[in-house]
Amino acid sequence: MPQHHLPYPFSAVVDAGDMSLALVLTTISPEIGGVLVRGEKGTAKSTIVRALAAVLPPIDVVAGDRFSCAPGGSSPDGSYAADAPVETRPVRLVELPVGATEDRVLGSLHLERALSEGKAEYEPGLLAKAHRGLLYVDEVNLLHDHLVDLLLDAAAMGRSTVERDGVSVSHDARFVLVGTMNPEEGELRPQLLDRFGLTVEVAAPRDPALRVEVVRRRMAHDADPVAFAAAYDESERAVTARIRAAQARIGSVVLGDDMLLRIAELCAAFDVDGMRADIVTARTAVAHAAWHERDEVTLEDVRAAARLSLPHRRRRNPFDAPGLDEDLLDEVLGDDEPEPDPEPDPGGGPDGGGGEDSSVDGPETGADAPSSTDVGDGAPHAEGADQQTTTAAGTPYRARLFTVHGTGAGEAGKRSRAVTDAGRRVGSTTGTRGPIHLLETLRAAAPHQAARGRGTGPVVFRGSDLRVATREGRESNLVLFCVDASGSMAARRRMEQVKTAILSLLLDAYQRRDKVGLVTFRGSSADLALPPTHSVDVAARRLDDLPAGGRTPLAEGLLEAHRVLRVERIRDPRRRPLLVVVTDGRATSGVDPLGRTALSARLLAAERVASLVVDCESGAMRLGLAARLAADLGAEHVPVGEVTAEALTSAVRAA
Repeated sequence: MPQHHLPYPFSAVVDAGDMSLALVLTTISPEIGGVLVRGEKGTAKSTIVRALAAVLPPIDVVAGDRFSCAPGGSSPDGSYAADAPVETRPVRLVELPVGATEDRVLGSLHLERALSEGKAEYEPGLLAKAHRGLLYVDEVNLLHDHLVDLLLDAAAMGRSTVERDGVSVSHDARFVLVGTMNPEEGELRPQLLDRFGLTVEVAAPRDPALRVEVVRRRMAHDADPVAFAAAYDESERAVTARIRAAQARIGSVVLGDDMLLRIAELCAAFDVDGMRADIVTARTAVAHAAWHERDEVTLEDVRAAARLSLPHRRRRNPFDAPGLDEDLLDEVLGDDEPEPDPEPDPGGGPDGGGGEDSSVDGPETGADAPSSTDVGDGAPHAEGADQQTTTAAGTPYRARLFTVHGTGAGEAGKRSRAVTDAGRRVGSTTGTRGPIHLLETLRAAAPHQAARGRGTGPVVFRGSDLRVATREGRESNLVLFCVDASGSMAARRRMEQVKTAILSLLLDAYQRRDKVGLVTFRGSSADLALPPTHSVDVAARRLDDLPAGGRTPLAEGLLEAHRVLRVERIRDPRRRPLLVVVTDGRATSGVDPLGRTALSARLLAAERVASLVVDCESGAMRLGLAARLAADLGAEHVPVGEVTAEALTSAVRAA
């Protein structure tokens, strides 16, 4: 990208933080495996990536080669002598859209030549185009998992291999992979996080002076882009020269056994899985030494590498946030600097009012404090009072698979049956999108050969003969939770069981790539606690803070769920919803609460919303209201204790 199109030159941020450092190090050593940038919206993530491309040293490529082959090398287009024609061009920044198909990423059969000439010729994809350059994926957390796997494999191995549609091709794919994401839109799975070499967190500055400088530079660029770029020409050239020198030096940097041992001790101390962390940390430390013009890796290089390569590898569970214990890092690396003495107690010691008694037995934590489990089961004082309790969820378990009936056509996932780009082949259709169904294409062309004048030789094809495979796989859905947070749900530790069941279903939704939303109802109204999102992590946090108490406006909860689903149907018509109503069915708020609840349920049933009622009623005296609600919704009825996959397995064995 031309430099004058960039409002923030890379030289202005090259030493400003972890993001610019991580980008530089992967540019020096692409074998590190890429950079994942996590941060809130509006933090110039994309701008800095594009600014990096502008300062990278230009490369020499064989003229006319489609795979950016270096002079004297070879590619699927052929082997080249050292004196082959060469052209010098800037490093490419290739952007991969979230909606890209596997064919677009890997490459595919050249359709025109396959049909007109009968030749199986490979048409390069984005990985080939990005060779020796940058491959940038914005919102990488929204990319399908199998595509992320392909990118990370190529970034780590430096090659891409294609075996499909009668084509067998392997080519170099040595590029710097950069993915950016907003964690509010959903996290990457831990196993995919681990595949990224480095991860950094970015946030907008809170210092007013820094924010003023950002605005000043942006306005200066908009007023005169050419003059703005000219002011940074010299510093941009200096960064380019420094990167070129580091790339030349990296092969001679020595990584001693003592530093390797420190790296191994670090990875063991942070309890990371596998050996990838050790390898990536070592490569990053070498690149860091080359960047700082050192011929041997030092403890400073190892520390800098660990800060970038280890935080995301400590995330074991889906709801864990990436992070790094800096104190442990210093301890393992031998930071023996003594800590300062603690400050004296401002309260004057044990008798000064700041001692043990006041901190432990305060008004909220003493023996007489109200307990979160003291609310009676459906007692009038619990339903009618404004008392609120908050209970944490227990340990999640593996939940049963609940699906939307029928066959959809939504985004690829792992929940309900659907016609997708991946899966088993079940037929064919006309079109040009997707893998070719060669047999059906031949069958379509065969009856027309005489009319097309074919006597001998290759089959004569027309564009109308082309057939692509129809595949049936699994889609992701919108799982909308409608949760009863009334007083009756807080009784007898019921809310803990309810939250554990919902958390388990959220974990299942996370693994199946669903969107999730959360509607809660208590008192006299219902609230959209979390609009539909890919971020299951946010849903788990909202669930953890969910209070319980008051009456049960079940009808209002169903109506709010209906409103949310109606809006989402307009926004994302291909994604089918699954409504999960978690309640004991005891509607107690408003006039004729049971009658209004039945009408609201039938409204959802009339629109054929796939539903599930998780029945939270317990005890010997059961009213069966949740089962009646399920009948009105046309929903599956499941007691809360049978949400687990183990409960289903036990029931099948007993039968």
